[in-house]
Amino acid sequence: MRRVRAGDQVIVITGRDKGKQGKILRVLSNNRVIIENINMLKHHDRPNPAAGKPGGIIEKEGSIHISNIMLYNSAKDKGDRIGFKRLEDTRKVRYFKSDGEIIDI
Repeated sequence: MRRVRAGDQVIVITGRDKGKQGKILRVLSNNRVIIENINMLKHHDRPNPAAGKPGGIIEKEGSIHISNIMLYNSAKDKGDRIGFKRLEDTRKVRYFKSDGEIIDI
């Protein structure tokens, strides 16, 4: 079980986009994530008349390493550390370490 999943609200803790918040769009296999409107890159695309594709400069999200983000705790209004614990019905869930609030339901 991973600490972060697609759809989680996170905050960037280091780098150029420090302090920005966003939703995780994808979790990549090499411990990197793509976050909505974070680490925007410009890609120069060549036109392809056969496919009817115009050229130009396209902005898209780049990946960011998982160690540079924290899950956003809306109750504390800041990033928070994550732990794992088992419930009585043997389900493994994530929780915020500061207040013990369970993330997964």
